[in-house]
Amino acid sequence: MKYDLSSKITLERTPERYYRSNDMIESLRQTRYEKLRTKIFAEANEGVSFIAQNIATLIREKEKQGERCILGLSGGLSPLGVYDELVRLHKEEGLSFADVVVFNVSEFFPIHDREMHSNAGLIRKHLLDKVDFNAENFYTPDSTVNRSNVYDFCRHYEELIEQNDGLDLVLVSVGLVGNIAYNEPGSQVSTLTRLMLLDNESQRDLKHYYSSISEVPDSAVTMGLSTLLNAKQVVLLAWGEHKSSILKEIIEGKVDDNVPASFLQLHKNAMAAIDLSAAQQLTRISHPWLVGPCEWNDMLIRRAIVWLCVQTDKPILKLTNKDYNQHGLDELLAQYGSAYNVNIKIFNDLQHTITGWPGGKPNADDSNRPERATPYPKRVLVFSPHPDDDVISMGGTLQRLVDQDHDVHVAYQTSGNIAVGDEEVIRYVSLMLNVLDRFDPQNESTREKYAGILHFLKDTKQVGDCDTQDVLYIKAQIRREEARSACTFIGIKPENVHFLDLPFYETGKVQKGKLSDVDIVKVIALLDEVQPHQIFVAGDLADPHGTHKVCLDAALAAIHELRDKAWMKECRIWMYRGAWAEWEIDHIEMAVPISPEQLRKKRNSVLKHQSQMESAPFLGNDERLFWQRAEERNQATALLYNSLGLASYEAMEAFVEYKPEL
Repeated sequence: MKYDLSSKITLERTPERYYRSNDMIESLRQTRYEKLRTKIFAEANEGVSFIAQNIATLIREKEKQGERCILGLSGGLSPLGVYDELVRLHKEEGLSFADVVVFNVSEFFPIHDREMHSNAGLIRKHLLDKVDFNAENFYTPDSTVNRSNVYDFCRHYEELIEQNDGLDLVLVSVGLVGNIAYNEPGSQVSTLTRLMLLDNESQRDLKHYYSSISEVPDSAVTMGLSTLLNAKQVVLLAWGEHKSSILKEIIEGKVDDNVPASFLQLHKNAMAAIDLSAAQQLTRISHPWLVGPCEWNDMLIRRAIVWLCVQTDKPILKLTNKDYNQHGLDELLAQYGSAYNVNIKIFNDLQHTITGWPGGKPNADDSNRPERATPYPKRVLVFSPHPDDDVISMGGTLQRLVDQDHDVHVAYQTSGNIAVGDEEVIRYVSLMLNVLDRFDPQNESTREKYAGILHFLKDTKQVGDCDTQDVLYIKAQIRREEARSACTFIGIKPENVHFLDLPFYETGKVQKGKLSDVDIVKVIALLDEVQPHQIFVAGDLADPHGTHKVCLDAALAAIHELRDKAWMKECRIWMYRGAWAEWEIDHIEMAVPISPEQLRKKRNSVLKHQSQMESAPFLGNDERLFWQRAEERNQATALLYNSLGLASYEAMEAFVEYKPEL
């Protein structure tokens, strides 16, 4: 089975020559805005392999010279694939780590022996414990470092690096505020290893790795910018769309202490290794017409015209030949003859994306509509990663599908149990105890069970402890009943609400398991049972905790396995986005208008998920509640359409069609 089909989505819209040119002059032209050497890979796996091979080559070269290789390694998620690949090279190609010395780049403070959230623990678990590494060659802050001796430790750490003749290579990832290691905004280029208070944004970024905000560390021991810049080579890793905004500042912006990673521009041998999703806001990917000739297609033309409208503050139909020439889009004038011809084409393309009939309008000409008129009514299956993503992301479209008499099914892929706060369980169990007193006062065994749950949550459970199976069950039931309530509110039949509880999620921990055949088989079974004419899946690759991507991969893998079925060949798949971002307008293929009344109903359906309001553990970096994010995002999409000269709506939900591999 194919486990990572979501990684192919970006490839469908970015020509390879924009990020992998074989012509030196063209490459110089494309990277003219980039001040840090940057290598873009089609997929993270390619980047992981490239960096691991570079490290392996360095280790072997140092070994031939009779020298030890001195590495600075980081924790976090970004480097883990590199570590896994280095382990493979050790086992399959004989790469030896016997003469390697490793310095931990940063460690959370205070430092505990328990390594659940320790960077040192991650490095050991994913690399050092799996190869022929001498444990004495691993230098890291440990539990002996405390408030009284941390400054002495930091001085000694710098001395150890000097005694080893400096760092040969440092592998670092970047935070959402532009920090490398934990050099937070405001850090100076002269800083050495030190204790650093974590920025509020960095702490919020860490929240999704912890069960509660109280667990998130507020400081870290980190190599300073000077320490990193003195390394012979620095490699900055970044995978995923959620890093794209800060990467543009780091790679194309000015050196600025508010974006500490931008200091890598000053290093003579620093490189950013990123995937296409992370690179999407770099000029050569997002606005290639500014760096040279383009391979124009409908999507790129649409993106360019929307950009031109923003630059000139004009709607599409008011753009002139002069506007095109002044903004580097004269290629389009040569191709289409005049601004008028391009304007009409793009205006009509965008107009044809708008439909109030997301399931297709019966008895209507569908040649310029996003969805087919027939069959009608359709069987529709909506996959929701968590038990609220359906209404948050496409609640207005769900209403339209139900109101237009389609047979709508919703499949919740995970239980969402770890996103329920303990106080919610305490409230519900206390309620159940009161109900028990009224209706079954002699049931001592159940009373004992409830009392045990309350005792665990109120008195026994410590920070970092996993929930018991009973607590996880109750948390899952809370989310199920909220989801059922929201579906009933919209009008979805109770028998059409499905809970898949995919096993990869059911670890009871923030860290999830890997997608497996067992997960995909459950999705296949539901698809075969419903045999939908239309499928909606969450295409939100910017999800900070990664569950959306795994759920998307599960759905796409199942769809791929069923591709030869007659009903699947007639099925269309639409991707929606979650609470974090919207599709760029050049990729939108269906935009569903939402009236003020429908938007209000959507808000109320989201509010049925009470456990996910203010007390939800994983709200991310955005302080707004989910309904506020969704509402403002939908209104912004409608406003953008209107600013381009199209009809004015209260809000819009956007979708992109996914075309499976044949």
